[in-house]
Amino acid sequence: MTNSTTNEPEPSDSLKTFGLVHKAFRKRAGLTQEEFAPLVRYQPSTVASIEQGRRLPPRVYVERAEEVLDAFGVLRAAAKYATREPGLASWFRKWADLEEQAISLYTFENRLVPGLLQTEAYARTLFNARLPVLTDSQIEAQLAARADRQRLLTEMPNTAFNFIVEEHIVNRGTGGANVTRELIDHLLAVTELRNVELQLMPVTRHIHAGLNGPIQLLETTDNDWFGYCEGQESGQLIVSPKTVSVLHMRYAKLRSQALTPDDSRSLLERTRGAL
Repeated sequence: MTNSTTNEPEPSDSLKTFGLVHKAFRKRAGLTQEEFAPLVRYQPSTVASIEQGRRLPPRVYVERAEEVLDAFGVLRAAAKYATREPGLASWFRKWADLEEQAISLYTFENRLVPGLLQTEAYARTLFNARLPVLTDSQIEAQLAARADRQRLLTEMPNTAFNFIVEEHIVNRGTGGANVTRELIDHLLAVTELRNVELQLMPVTRHIHAGLNGPIQLLETTDNDWFGYCEGQESGQLIVSPKTVSVLHMRYAKLRSQALTPDDSRSLLERTRGAL
């Protein structure tokens, strides 16, 4: 991951508009990006990305900017119309917006490595194999959007990220041995972050609570919980407390059935050594 904007998707008009409004208020306050960033508790690179229209402003960022810049509610109003770039599927954008507000995020996957944990080479392999076939420009847009999302892991250090991934996903060797080695090295590196936890579901666990499919849960700064389930060319944001409660029950069971984070790292290291 990088703070560079060279691999980011082209800005949407609404994001560019928000960025210009934000920049105008910042300059009105007589602040540089470097001076403004610590006041809203974000990195200068994030401020730059938002002002360039390449990053959707998190709600907490907007609220802090409103207060620091005394923006008369203009930034808050403009943020309501800011939408994601076309690199993200339309059904996923609402969930991606909620991710920006999350204080905890739980992901169980039994199909592939979650997007937040993928390397560029692994993601490129997936996009190259997608049907209908994607153009080169579409693949680059998808890769850029994915890289932009992955910044959450480092730019939201107070957010707890927990991932449960089936062991067979790593063993599949998607992209070949070199891609898999790089992927495992990346997983080992990213799980050194204090806010990121990865558990592997071992293939020896013949039955577990996730057999109905992937699970995603998150808690916002308002302590609201949401779920998300994705299938073939579709996705569903889950707001029903009853359904979210069921997903919580299943995820809690999954955490007890999967390997511990330390044991998961050990398994990854052994798998890496065998390649």
